[in-house]
Amino acid sequence: MKIKSFVLASLVGVVLAGAANAVELKVGYVNTQRIFRDAPAAQKAAKKLEGEFAKRDQELQRMAKQLQGLQENLEKNSVTMAETERRSKEKEFAELSREFQRRQREFREDLNLRQNEENAAVIEKANKAIKQIAESDKFDLILQDVVWVSPRLDITDRVIKALSEAK
Repeated sequence: MKIKSFVLASLVGVVLAGAANAVELKVGYVNTQRIFRDAPAAQKAAKKLEGEFAKRDQELQRMAKQLQGLQENLEKNSVTMAETERRSKEKEFAELSREFQRRQREFREDLNLRQNEENAAVIEKANKAIKQIAESDKFDLILQDVVWVSPRLDITDRVIKALSEAK
């Protein structure tokens, strides 16, 4: 019995000593989605990408309308068309459809690649701003992408402001 009491007393002593020596941890949180949505650098990158890809997007839209028109024409007039004309229109539709799908796939791949490049640049700038805030305000830990966080720990507005000033 004395051994159990001694072990229990020792454990309580260790826990109390640890609590007395504990240093308060300063924690912050940054909402990455808000950075991508609200930061001037992210908005500028989005406009840049929009301008870069606008012409190709318009071309894809034009091709889609052309495909739709061909399909409607085939559905409406295939019964009254001559066999050779119908086959010719079907072949034209199939070729245009393949070309459209190929261009659409290339467009998506190129856009995703450029978005990733621009997002990486925004994240790099944001990480620099976060590091400066952490050092100046003596944060011990700054988290991103958590399930839940108290609003009092959220420093996202400060990071966005720092990114605005950094331009």
